[in-house]
Amino acid sequence: MTDTVTGVTPERKAARRQAVRGLALAAPAALWTFAFFLLPTLAIALWSFFRQQGRELVTVPGLDNYRRFFEQSAFVKGLWNSLEVTLLVTVFSVLLAYPLAWVIATRIAPRFQRLVLMLAVLPFWTSYVVRSYAWLLVLAPNGVINQTLLSLGFISEPLKLSFNQGATVLGFVHFFTMLCTLTIYSSLSRLDPKLHLAAADLGAGAFAIFWRVTLPLTMPGIASGAFLTFVVAVGDYVTPQILGGNNQLVLPQLILMQVIRRADIPMASALSMILMLLVVAAYLAAARWLTRGRA
Repeated sequence: MTDTVTGVTPERKAARRQAVRGLALAAPAALWTFAFFLLPTLAIALWSFFRQQGRELVTVPGLDNYRRFFEQSAFVKGLWNSLEVTLLVTVFSVLLAYPLAWVIATRIAPRFQRLVLMLAVLPFWTSYVVRSYAWLLVLAPNGVINQTLLSLGFISEPLKLSFNQGATVLGFVHFFTMLCTLTIYSSLSRLDPKLHLAAADLGAGAFAIFWRVTLPLTMPGIASGAFLTFVVAVGDYVTPQILGGNNQLVLPQLILMQVIRRADIPMASALSMILMLLVVAAYLAAARWLTRGRA
């Protein structure tokens, strides 16, 4: 029945009220995102086209900072170090997390799974800085491992276990293995056991069932964990600074150096935009891969 005054049906009025209600509910989150994400990102992008000349800021837009990035080997090396560390961390975290998630989902009684998961995420309850320094106490030249080996006579001088790329990767993997375990477990826990029984009835062995049934169906959990690991690890500064030192600088360390030591905000902004492009590229690759897998 149409309103004789406005000429609008009750269904359209209800749809409009629902749309207005939805916009009202989404407005706070949208305003928060605009104020604390979009505006800062746009400001960083704008500053990346400026140039620091001595103590003066040249506000004439240009690509000088991006040109400097490719001309200076330290910046390019920092990019490759970031990619190398992040890829190693992502691969090792997924490889360690999958068996752990599989054991929790299939070998632990359902009533105990929540308790085991809670124990698995204990590293998240510890401060990031404290966790990194804890690993430094273990790996340092006078740390637990070296002091134990020296006291037992297995080595004559301390091993170089800290302030290198391996220590950074180890510190990252300790944290992100638990993150990947959660995402992979969520996929494994939703698998229908009847699928495995059907595959076994068709003559598939244990490896074939895993490779053709379990792994493809849990790929979304793997991709989610890998993407989250990549995003957080590639932009992290604390762990590379504490465990890696200044021997193999990654891009976040170089960004902070531009701010603290050189006060070159435009160059730091350009490096930040390059780092953000890496994250966007990883997201697009993961999204396309998952979309292709579902097609």
